[in-house]
Amino acid sequence: MIHKIEKKEIRLRIHKRIRRRVRGTAEQPRLAVFRSVAHIYAQVIDDTQGKTLAAASSVEKGHKTGGGNVAAAKAIGKMVAERAKEKGIRKVVFDRGGYLYHGRVKALADAAREAGLEF
Repeated sequence: MIHKIEKKEIRLRIHKRIRRRVRGTAEQPRLAVFRSVAHIYAQVIDDTQGKTLAAASSVEKGHKTGGGNVAAAKAIGKMVAERAKEKGIRKVVFDRGGYLYHGRVKALADAAREAGLEF
């Protein structure tokens, strides 16, 4: 019998492989992205201390657009970049979370770049 591997399991394997190389430090934290069908989340993380420095998601009360589309991803990218800049963070390393760099993930990254984050 053929064992079918779930999509989530494949994504987690890819994410583990990415995380071997991508590390967030105090000088250059990690911008991690998680997307579900309905929402998108972004965090700026310092892995040396294990702390989240800035975060934004489409679940927040002030967020107007839905979470499952490219427009929402752009808004979240801009929001997380502004919050990171408030904390004095300019450079980050991008962690796509095992997702393809396409669609909502790419839109979030592009919006964060436009708002002033460097990666």
